[in-house]
Amino acid sequence: MSSSHLSPVAFVRPLVDAELAAFVASRRPLLLEIGAEWEPVLDALEAMISGGKRLRPAFCYWGWRGAGGGEEPGLYTAAAALELLQACALIHDDVIDNSDTRRGQPAVHRRLAALHRESGWHGDPDEFGRGAAILLGDLCLAWCEDMYQSSALPAEALAAGRGPFDLMRTEVVAGQYLDLVEQARGADTVEAALRVMRFKSAKYTIEQPLHLGAALAGRYAELAPAYTAYGIPLGIAFQLRDDVLGVFGDPEETGKPAGDDLREGKRTVLVAETLRRAAADDAEQFRRLLGDPELGAEEIAWMRSVIVDSGALEACEARIADYVADATQALENDVIADDARSALADLIVAATARKH
Repeated sequence: MSSSHLSPVAFVRPLVDAELAAFVASRRPLLLEIGAEWEPVLDALEAMISGGKRLRPAFCYWGWRGAGGGEEPGLYTAAAALELLQACALIHDDVIDNSDTRRGQPAVHRRLAALHRESGWHGDPDEFGRGAAILLGDLCLAWCEDMYQSSALPAEALAAGRGPFDLMRTEVVAGQYLDLVEQARGADTVEAALRVMRFKSAKYTIEQPLHLGAALAGRYAELAPAYTAYGIPLGIAFQLRDDVLGVFGDPEETGKPAGDDLREGKRTVLVAETLRRAAADDAEQFRRLLGDPELGAEEIAWMRSVIVDSGALEACEARIADYVADATQALENDVIADDARSALADLIVAATARKH
């Protein structure tokens, strides 16, 4: 890492940001030629993609470096394409969860509903906002493919990266559907929550971006097992931390209202551990409140106290520590280039810190 004072994400971020901004700017004239009505939609997209942690491009970059890849401008384009996939996932996720905010601003569907309302158009503003957001998410998915394919990497490298690049798009949608099903059937088991977490988060956030980096560098077969051994436990730890922050996090840090995961009724490991450990009366009341969008501060505070008093929070913290230990141990493998091993060790801390 040539700028040793920078974190592994901060090192990658400015180049990824520049690639993303340039790509969306290059597509703007095409859409505005189709219709000026696209302008506020593109503004909503640009506002949204200007935020975010850039973890997926960072893991792709360090996966590349770990496979012996050098500084290559085209790699940043391919890695930045993952942020458009993430934008699609988040825009659709917020529609599914009926979320109000994302990254500290109104969720895209809320922003586009406000456009309808302020314009005095016919029909239901919220229906319009949801429909427009779904279309924008679809556009991000299409552009993710365009951006990857347009990177200046050699054709054979892009072809080699196809496997992980295509697979992660299938897996994140599959994981999202599992999440939807588990909420619908009220699954309360740790096992069900971990299955969703594996596909919706661990593979998509860490394992596949690392695999993509290795594949683009032409060393997928050698590096994939080591990256899986590191990426899956770290990805689960990352999501566990996210779930804890979704209940106990500072809204200033998370960009979402405190307790939003409880209002949305997310079937997380934290919730499953609570229902498994709490006294029967408390568990019954907790289950009744879970998923009520009108939950007030007092009810959220009570639910948090049940999570803590039942030992569920402590159990989740212990799980995070165990998964972090597994990921750390997986880095003790000299098939991964030294500077990347150091960066990937730092990324364990970045991904599981008590505030994101």
